[in-house]
Amino acid sequence: MSSSVQRKRVRKDPAARRAEIVAMAATVALTEGLECITLRRIGEELDVRPGLISHYFPSAEDLVAEAFGYAATAELDSLVPAERTGDSAARHLARFFARTTGERYDAVSRLWLNARHLSRYRPVLRDRVAVQEAAWRGRLSDLIGDGVERGEFRTEDPHMTAIQILVVLDGLGAHANTDTGGHPEAVARMAVTTAERELGLAPGTLTRPTDAAGS
Repeated sequence: MSSSVQRKRVRKDPAARRAEIVAMAATVALTEGLECITLRRIGEELDVRPGLISHYFPSAEDLVAEAFGYAATAELDSLVPAERTGDSAARHLARFFARTTGERYDAVSRLWLNARHLSRYRPVLRDRVAVQEAAWRGRLSDLIGDGVERGEFRTEDPHMTAIQILVVLDGLGAHANTDTGGHPEAVARMAVTTAERELGLAPGTLTRPTDAAGS
């Protein structure tokens, strides 16, 4: 009788397995690009057969869209949490701007560039991009509206102000594939400057909190 013992494969709960697949696909998307997501590649990363991946995602296009949505939602939850307690709306907005810089944010900016380009040819991904863009507008509009209600911000249209801020951030994010270290400070701060102007805030208000980059 052989002394070796065959390792028993543990069957994961379907929800847990699906979440694992999406999380791995999102990691590949962030590090290598959405084009690198295939059923075979994710199966190899998780050490499972491609057939198992196709059981949850019959089409690679569905997995690509889900991976983008997962990564984009995680970014949004980090930058503009849905549940905000304690600090003022201005401090939450200052943290938002502090977190929209650096290598981690550049990686997500590259993902957005990648997704918007590919969405021209991939309807499922295009729909997911539209959903994520609406989520961004809604979350930032809510934060600005909260600040207006508290008397911290002044704007007649929080939704339009949110769009203006996001358009500037998208414009800056378009340079994520190039060296952005040489940007003059006035360019790097364009989104903050836009927000301060549109919200009736004194220059520097949204960069003043010393813990803006914290959790």
